[in-house]
Amino acid sequence: MKHLLIVYHSKTGATERLAQAVEQGARHPDAGDVDVRLRRASDAGPDDLLWAHAVLLGTPENFGYMSGALKDFFDRTFYEVEGRLSPLPCALFIAAGNDGTGAVRAIRRIIGGYPLREVQEPLIVRGAATSAQLAAAHDLGLALAAGLEAGIY
Repeated sequence: MKHLLIVYHSKTGATERLAQAVEQGARHPDAGDVDVRLRRASDAGPDDLLWAHAVLLGTPENFGYMSGALKDFFDRTFYEVEGRLSPLPCALFIAAGNDGTGAVRAIRRIIGGYPLREVQEPLIVRGAATSAQLAAAHDLGLALAAGLEAGIY
């Protein structure tokens, strides 16, 4: 069985709503037989990354950057998993107050060292998520889980 890890941080609830939609998509029957683990960034650790076959990362955009909690997750796990991970497919979802590109850029600089490799375009939601954007988050989770289960990633 393949394992999909979803790590996110949310202060206002915007990113949490996206994370829940991503999780629902990843757990959809069409995704196949994939074990999904949803963790707040503050609760996720090296063992979660070592368990995972793919990762979805979610954050609010704070000051044009990722949240401090997601950065802390990276800080707490990098050396603990260094050299122990095969390249893991990943995707990003961002709840943005501005354009979200600063958060994406910062995350991309970090994930290459893990190694995590993006297999989907980042989902950037500006402002309150619409039903269409929540559906896109659902589809992101479904696509990553189904691709993982099918051996595409």
